[in-house]
Amino acid sequence: MFPEQLKYVNVWQPKRLLWNTFRFGGVNTTAENQLKATVGQYDAQLGMGYGELAGLSRSLHKSQGAGTQSVAGVRTEYFTNVLGDPAKRTLFDGVNMNWSDKGISDIDELIDIILLSFNYNQPDKSLHGLLMLRKKIAELQDVALRKDKLTAIDNIILSSAGFMGEVVTNQPEALAGNSYNFRLNLISRSATPVKVESVNWLNQTDYLNRMLANDSLITIERKIQIPADAAPTEPYWLAKPAKNAATFSVPNDTLIGLPEMQSPINVLVTLKIESEKFAVSLPLSFKKLDPVKGDVVEALRIIPPLDLSFTEPVYFAKEKEALNVGLRLKANKNINYGKVSFKIGNQVVKTFQGINLAENTINTMNFVLPIEDLAKIKNSQNKLEAVFSSETNEYSRGQVLIQYPHLPALQYFVPATTWLIKGDIKVLAKKIGYIEGAGDLIPEFLRQAGLQVDVLTEADILSTAKLASYDAVVTGVRVINTEKRIKNWQTALRSYVENGGTIVMQYNTTQDMALQDFGIYPFNISGKRVTEENAEVKFLKPAHKLLNYPNKITADDFKGWVQERGAYFPDQWDPKYETLFEMHDTGEEPLQGSTLYAKYGKGNFIYTPLAFFRQLPAGNIGAAKLFFNFLSAGK
Repeated sequence: MFPEQLKYVNVWQPKRLLWNTFRFGGVNTTAENQLKATVGQYDAQLGMGYGELAGLSRSLHKSQGAGTQSVAGVRTEYFTNVLGDPAKRTLFDGVNMNWSDKGISDIDELIDIILLSFNYNQPDKSLHGLLMLRKKIAELQDVALRKDKLTAIDNIILSSAGFMGEVVTNQPEALAGNSYNFRLNLISRSATPVKVESVNWLNQTDYLNRMLANDSLITIERKIQIPADAAPTEPYWLAKPAKNAATFSVPNDTLIGLPEMQSPINVLVTLKIESEKFAVSLPLSFKKLDPVKGDVVEALRIIPPLDLSFTEPVYFAKEKEALNVGLRLKANKNINYGKVSFKIGNQVVKTFQGINLAENTINTMNFVLPIEDLAKIKNSQNKLEAVFSSETNEYSRGQVLIQYPHLPALQYFVPATTWLIKGDIKVLAKKIGYIEGAGDLIPEFLRQAGLQVDVLTEADILSTAKLASYDAVVTGVRVINTEKRIKNWQTALRSYVENGGTIVMQYNTTQDMALQDFGIYPFNISGKRVTEENAEVKFLKPAHKLLNYPNKITADDFKGWVQERGAYFPDQWDPKYETLFEMHDTGEEPLQGSTLYAKYGKGNFIYTPLAFFRQLPAGNIGAAKLFFNFLSAGK
């Protein structure tokens, strides 16, 4: 199927494909005549069973709230054969799992001896046997197998020797071409001597021939120059623009599957244990002492001399008004006499010259695009790009840094672009109250459209007079899941609608809900969704006010949506609700729960799991028109 991959890998075929049958809810697909495997056994070295470890592992998936119980004790899993040779005893029936099957029985014999005598408290006692095993593996004729197994045995040997090496500096970011102070820390915890033969510091080799005393740390300080051609640090799958909405562009197929980008800048330490030599690559790293966490170690990030980004994801160009756009410029070295050009495609909208930036500064600068330049822009939806040029270089990307306590820091760069919207888009609401949920960019978008947006406090919500001053109240995504106080606010919010207010509630999930009855009238949310962003949308009530006032909504307004139509659609609702749309993914049932509207007293309640939180920051004009209609429901 993919012959181009054969320059990196050899063909292979799995022995069998099995289905892990299950009992879940009222469904049971297991049977006693199926292949069985006992899982979840206790491991004394871990101090827990594998089922407990699996729960801890699953619970590290923080972003989707996937906390899972750690279940102790063994259990039986059931499997049925789908393709290939059926297994009769174990999942691995017929799979070669030892060296004797390859005609190299002496390696199996040596492994058995090492395993029988291995001492977890003194692993270095097995070094001699492991070094003999390494010599045997080095004699293999199969090049790929030899390389793979040497990598594995080298890791085992260095681990058994208690070896640790690191090259650290006290700052997280570095500029190509600059020099920085580093510390090389080396230690071995082994009665068998470990010798440091040499250290290659990127551009120079020191021959040390120094023994590492058992359990004694040595530190060597050195100034290291980052190569002038070092590329900014970013994941290999984000280094180039994506091929399409579903596929990353990966420059080298051998990288696929690696969880992190391998460091391209390493100090090479050559060790010798008995007669065997080991080349150990140590990546340049940042290390600091955190007063709460203790040591924090991250990969050193290479950064460009300048990165830039717009301060807002969307700007609205109004007729006969100049437009202020903001840029954030992070200068990592002095840059003089630079210029910023704003472009739409190949069209230069405006250029500003004579910009000077000082090293290690973050500058937020405002630029005014004149009326006459904006008049030349013909399209209603435009991607505006910023390019900064100096005498020698051009910069057009901004840094994105993702940092979580449970994950390695990740840096990548995105084009310095924003959406510039022109056109006749009306919104009659002027003052919006916003109740924060899990976080979205809706308030920023509405402010750029010229609306006043206030993030509401509990005191604001419980004040009848304060709440009544808003034309509409918008709730952030998943507010029912993240804001537990909302059950105390329901009476005030209902009263607000009854007295003439408009509430636009974005989607919520079924997990960990603060309350069930959060609609003006009852409805039930489900896990149903429309994941195809171009799914056809059927208008159930084309003459409805929300589809005509103040903006006329047509099928064209559902073009160009990104990622999805929406998620967690209601599947049951009170008949007092009106539904506006019908849509579905290919081959699935039609869904009418994408927008529920109800009149209540003098006011309006709209529940919409449509993905406005994705569409509005992406500059989608059709989604903006529809959302503005919702906000204007009471006008």
